[in-house]
Amino acid sequence: MPIQVGQDSAKTRRDLSVDGHSYAYYSIEAAEAAGLGSFARLPVSLKVVLENLLRFEDDNTVTTDDIRAFSEWAEKGGKNPREIAYRPARVLMQDFTGVPAVVDLAAMRDGIERLGGDPQKINPLNPVDLVIDHSVMIDEFGNPRAFQLNVEREYERNIERYTFLKWGQKAFDNFRVVPPGTGICHQVNLEYLAKTVWSDKDQNGQTVAYPDTLVGTDSHTTMVNGAAVLGWGVGGIEAEAAMLGQPISMLIPEVIGFKLTGAMPEGTTATDLVLRVTKMLRDKGVVGKFVEFYGDGLDNVPLADRATIGNMSPEFGATCAFFPVDAETIRYLTQTGRDEETLKLVEAYAKAQGMWREPGSEPVFTDTLELDMTTVVPAISGPKRPQDHVALDAAAKTFREYVKGQRQGKDASERAEGRWEAEGGAPEPVEIPGDEGHHRRGVVKHPEGHYQIHDGSIVIAAITSCTNTSNPYVMIGAGLVARKANELGLTRKPWVKTSLAPGSQVVSAYLEAAGLQDDLDALGFNLVGYGCTTCIGNSGPLDPEISEAIAEDDLIAVSVLSGNRNFEGRISPDVRANYLASPPLVVAYSLVGDMNVDITTQPLGQDKNGNDIYLKDLWPSQKEIAELVERTVTRESFQEKYADVFKGDDRWRQVETTEKETYDWPSTSTYVQNPPYFQNMDVDPKPIENIEGARVLAILGDMVTTDHISPAGSFKETTPAGTYLTERQVAPREFNSYGSRRGNHEVMMRGTFANIRIRNEMLDGVEGGYTLGPDGSQMAIYDAAMAWQEQGVPLVIFAGEQYGAGSSRDWAAKGTALLGVKAVIAESYERIHRSNLVGMGVVPFEFTGGDTRESLGIKGDEQVSITGLPDVTPGATLPCTITYGDGSTKEIELKCRIDTAVEKEYVENGGVLHYVLRNLAKAA
Repeated sequence: MPIQVGQDSAKTRRDLSVDGHSYAYYSIEAAEAAGLGSFARLPVSLKVVLENLLRFEDDNTVTTDDIRAFSEWAEKGGKNPREIAYRPARVLMQDFTGVPAVVDLAAMRDGIERLGGDPQKINPLNPVDLVIDHSVMIDEFGNPRAFQLNVEREYERNIERYTFLKWGQKAFDNFRVVPPGTGICHQVNLEYLAKTVWSDKDQNGQTVAYPDTLVGTDSHTTMVNGAAVLGWGVGGIEAEAAMLGQPISMLIPEVIGFKLTGAMPEGTTATDLVLRVTKMLRDKGVVGKFVEFYGDGLDNVPLADRATIGNMSPEFGATCAFFPVDAETIRYLTQTGRDEETLKLVEAYAKAQGMWREPGSEPVFTDTLELDMTTVVPAISGPKRPQDHVALDAAAKTFREYVKGQRQGKDASERAEGRWEAEGGAPEPVEIPGDEGHHRRGVVKHPEGHYQIHDGSIVIAAITSCTNTSNPYVMIGAGLVARKANELGLTRKPWVKTSLAPGSQVVSAYLEAAGLQDDLDALGFNLVGYGCTTCIGNSGPLDPEISEAIAEDDLIAVSVLSGNRNFEGRISPDVRANYLASPPLVVAYSLVGDMNVDITTQPLGQDKNGNDIYLKDLWPSQKEIAELVERTVTRESFQEKYADVFKGDDRWRQVETTEKETYDWPSTSTYVQNPPYFQNMDVDPKPIENIEGARVLAILGDMVTTDHISPAGSFKETTPAGTYLTERQVAPREFNSYGSRRGNHEVMMRGTFANIRIRNEMLDGVEGGYTLGPDGSQMAIYDAAMAWQEQGVPLVIFAGEQYGAGSSRDWAAKGTALLGVKAVIAESYERIHRSNLVGMGVVPFEFTGGDTRESLGIKGDEQVSITGLPDVTPGATLPCTITYGDGSTKEIELKCRIDTAVEKEYVENGGVLHYVLRNLAKAA
């Protein structure tokens, strides 16, 4: 399908000749010549947005004043929050978020038929790629058949979903599916799909060059920022609107400049750099802002390292973390197999548009901060947030302090010792440095021998996630640590579940070419699949004996993973403390198996002669790593592995489906169900209603993540979701995960606010998805919400700062809406979740005047009324009346976080998809 351009964009249209090829492009320099403003010192990321508006000028969504606003942004020191309409070139999805998006599109086809429209109106207008990467689970590990057995199990669990996605691939135009077992969407995007600069025919048949831009239904879409591609994560509902031609309404963002100087010291990795950057930017406060990296230190940052930093944007809250085009960009595009015409176009276009990074360049930024990379030290982050940066030499000490805080100074050893005596005696106690009686211990009675675990035992060590497995420097580094450990006779501890899940097949190619996969296998880091695995909670079950020992003694078990997220309850239901680390450190920690050990000074084990072996004995030099990367990471391997990327293996090709334009919803399916959003929908929208007499469903604290709101991992049969499946004869072994069942609203409603670590402050010290129902008794949040719905009572949520941090998952908003929640009242929001709430018709509010849930004394027995909503304007302050349980009242002011005029229309329509559907039906 040709790209669209605006009707009056010709005044900035210029020609670009590259190696005998002619391209039209929309010139920023020409916009200056036309008197539209001065744009030379804009950050490159904003130049990309500006080009987007130049291309669509005068198409009823972009005006000359919108263009001038970018010049005013620079004049005002990097601030001019004007609402603009932005059109990304394409959309990227993964299957956890992609399945519900395709479900919504299928339901919209049914809905437009009911409104008298044409189902073919529901078709992506922009290219969409969906990569199936979130479904493989680590059931098998530590053996040569792990990959094969996990893939077989993946197809058994997910055949209904895969059948549905194959139907979607046939039914919808502009929609491609990358089959299971290929890689993680962000890595496939970085290594293959992305072009940095695209060229395509416009509606007049002329070839146009333009920047590669996208939105993705995964928050880590920002990984591709490392290749100078402007992309960020959105919820599925916003992505669906973009697919259907709806521009993204946004405010011209503030841009924080992050200057890098110096070079990384010996012994550090890209992971150490990104964890430091994450800490700095989270402390700075960059939620909803662009971050752009500049400075001559970029000469020392390979693109793989840039992508690692870009990947972590959601962890520091930024919309994106952008790196301009430079010689390193071209080198990487060449290495990864892009064609010669694309390579030449990228360089010529970037230089013509002022998007090429020049030495000493200092654009205008809203604000800046700086890092001298020579000061970066080895580090990890944890135990429950990515920004919890800990220098490696302080990791053991801070963990012990964490345990002490968790135990609140209580001596738990007596309880454990009593149990051991009852069982006939304990094994020799393990010395825990700095224990002071705060650690608990347990016995694992394993078929292969009894051993002791305790607070701090590392039960999961996973090389996982696109964040680091996309980076050959840290992956080769991990293989070299494994090689040296094997040579010295070290092995992983028996209680550690080890796994290797690369982000693409290319990783396996270079590990095998370097001879390092055998070394990783010897330590139990066998290939388990090409997908997200542990990082999203697909870590699979621990050995039953270990799981039972953790539960029986309430141990604080630990995971160490090379991922990007370590939120509570995310990685494994058995693990309470989770640490992010580089792949080489993951290998090292598997050898010692204990977070209480300071691996910078204490031995990891002994060699065959009984000599102590330290981390420094295993750690490879940067020169050693670089030489091996240069020799084994080749252009040919990328071209070979991506040659048939959309074909899949025999299993995928054998998946059968229909070719109907509408979907036959299987009534018995527990994976895919027709959602209720568009049923009984009127042709015309209604004004937003005031909220009268709403009850409180939950009171939540600070940094409540979308994992807390809508968990992705496993669940038990005793949960509302488990009960639902059990009643439909689904055995617990077949439950799969919340993430895999996002195509079934019945499961997902029951899973909303069901994270095992969420804490509702209406209850005293209770963990899990519970609240007080209409009768005042404690019950599951889902059950209480349904009881309130039966009484026709609206609901609200109270929360603290950074509400909705983390993943882009739209089900955190969808589930909230389906539970009957009309408003969320928080101190602040993360960008994507606020947008998702609006996209589902739930109104986000922020406290004003220093009010908080705590200062107002909110307990959960209040009634809440908010007026002024029918006539609300973006960013308005509205009156709220809180009626307390004793009958007293308090009037407060709330800021309505409906931020733009079009967002008000979304809420009036009941959500963005309702808005789009009504417009398409009327156009028909």
